[in-house]
Amino acid sequence: MDNREPCPWRIVEDAGAAFAMGTIGGSIFHGIKGVRNAPAGATRRLTGGFTMIRQKATTTGANFAAWGGMFSVCDCTLAYIRQKEDPWNSIASGFITGGLLQIRQGPASMLGAAVVGGIILGMIEGVSLAISRVSGQMVLNEQMSAHQQQ
Repeated sequence: MDNREPCPWRIVEDAGAAFAMGTIGGSIFHGIKGVRNAPAGATRRLTGGFTMIRQKATTTGANFAAWGGMFSVCDCTLAYIRQKEDPWNSIASGFITGGLLQIRQGPASMLGAAVVGGIILGMIEGVSLAISRVSGQMVLNEQMSAHQQQ
């Protein structure tokens, strides 16, 4: 985890990566949606798909960038305040980000989005932790078997 950029640049990096993911995913999603909702005919469907991509993919990318940037700001702030980087920072950052981005819709919606953000980041961190433990155990087993063969 130490191979990431320091916090001021991490925010820009994460927002840019989130924009790219949102734009690519949005292009696929809105392209399929445009093709399905267009009138019959191959040319019309293809045109409908490209029109939806042009109109909506960058908006989806911008929404992802806002989420990624806000998440990184919260993550860096918590890392600075707590003076350590651990999974709890990511989980709390997901909770805070979900709430902050939904603040204009009222307290009930804000709380719901915050809980969903925290749960999603908790699941991501849990899977990441499980994968790192399994891969670490596999490396340890390989080292032990190599040592026993010598």
